[in-house]
Amino acid sequence: MANIVGIDLGTTFSELAILNAIGKPEIVPNADGERLTPSAIFFDEENPELIRVGIEALNSRHLNPARSVRWIKRHMGDTEHKVNIDGTDWTPVELSALILKKLKQDAEATHGEIRDAVISVPAHFDEVRRKATMDAGTAVGLNVIAIVNEPVAAALCYATTREVAGKVLVYDLGGGTFDVTLMDVNGLQMDIICSQGDHALGGIDFDNKILEILQKLYRDKFGAELIGSEEDRAKYEDEAEDIKKTLSRRPVAKKILYGAAGSMRAEVTREMFEEAIAPLVARTDMMVEVALDEAGIKPSDVNTVLLVGGSTRVPLVRTHLEETFGFPPESAVNVDECVALGAALHAGLTAVRQNPDAVDAGIRTGLQDICLTDVCNHSYGTICAPIDKETGRRVIQNRIILKKNTPLPCEATQTFYTVSQGQEKVEVTVTQGEDSDPAYVNTIATQRFELPPNRPAERPINVTYSYDLNQRMHCKFEDVDSGRVLEVDFSLDQGEEVSQSEVDESAKELQSFKVQ
Repeated sequence: MANIVGIDLGTTFSELAILNAIGKPEIVPNADGERLTPSAIFFDEENPELIRVGIEALNSRHLNPARSVRWIKRHMGDTEHKVNIDGTDWTPVELSALILKKLKQDAEATHGEIRDAVISVPAHFDEVRRKATMDAGTAVGLNVIAIVNEPVAAALCYATTREVAGKVLVYDLGGGTFDVTLMDVNGLQMDIICSQGDHALGGIDFDNKILEILQKLYRDKFGAELIGSEEDRAKYEDEAEDIKKTLSRRPVAKKILYGAAGSMRAEVTREMFEEAIAPLVARTDMMVEVALDEAGIKPSDVNTVLLVGGSTRVPLVRTHLEETFGFPPESAVNVDECVALGAALHAGLTAVRQNPDAVDAGIRTGLQDICLTDVCNHSYGTICAPIDKETGRRVIQNRIILKKNTPLPCEATQTFYTVSQGQEKVEVTVTQGEDSDPAYVNTIATQRFELPPNRPAERPINVTYSYDLNQRMHCKFEDVDSGRVLEVDFSLDQGEEVSQSEVDESAKELQSFKVQ
């Protein structure tokens, strides 16, 4: 039978977990024997066809930062972002694919072929970012059978390793992103209520605050800048991360700073650190409040707070949560690994649902009691121009078709009407957001729907949106009179299309590079 794996494609670290013979997830160590693989890439200078991924790439960037890439997850889905190496523009999808290739080939060295996989994403990722993540997996030969939200994966891991019940809040603060998810849990029955998040808030932002402290200390002593080159910046980014980890264990971290004006002994206290990151932690507090309000509950209604992500080790984070809920948050499982472990469980559940005969009996038995109900993490709609009843004029508005937090799978249809006589086309738009004003929602796809000629106005067009259990949304626009149908795929971002042929071409190009 085929291997079933889950992958946490993280901002700072990535991991792959596999289901064992009885349906229990296990982290697969990489070729270096490490359970976590740094999401770092370095393009070898001497051998252009060699690309280093992981700890060696992380260390190599000190020698030549211009040939290194980190934190690419923050740019996922951004077609404008390119990294130029030796005259080649690398996209976020291609760079993420290199990380996945490393995880895949290291796992295959000990477990054989890796094919079917579930990849985790932040709960607040939109359809474009989700599609980009799937494309990265496809580019390295993975069959991405589903996408799972990171807090949902983490909750799966918690619920299968310890007793969790009642209203549960999952607080997921990773290296680069933040999510908060509320759910109802009763044993292995998990029902998602809602999620909130920020794709630009995480541990690297904490590191940057420490880096600012180090620069100020050096500037105050010497009147000069600590960082004079990209090599210096790479070095002190690592120093800042090390200080952050130290301050999670002790009240003071000490370092020697070496700059152009001389060296100095620097001390960073936990108090200095907490003052610097207070605005960032306040942003997570705000997200928690929004999630609670959206769910219609108070902090006192929450029974358990589960921690996910390495940045939740920061004491100030835990202090704020305890002040909000009146009890300490829990981290009964490894906060760095629980997303990958839960993604593997989700992969097993997906495989059983799609083709139970292809899954080993032991795995089916191990997963049989788990029941998960997820929800739409955004509202999806379309732009229309109805007649205002008061003015009698047409107004442009966003009409929501699928509402946020609707349980999955779901489907909804609304009927719209053409505007003018002889109208031969409609610009159909798929939006994401909660507002009726088009200015306050995101447009995630736009296409032209060709209509038959010589028709009167006000002819019906049915618009059907469906969201499946694999976290993908599908749209269908149907002209009722003619039966013409337009299916909309989510490969559009800011008017640029990434076609399947381009994904296939990227996959072919990636095969020529050796990743180690």
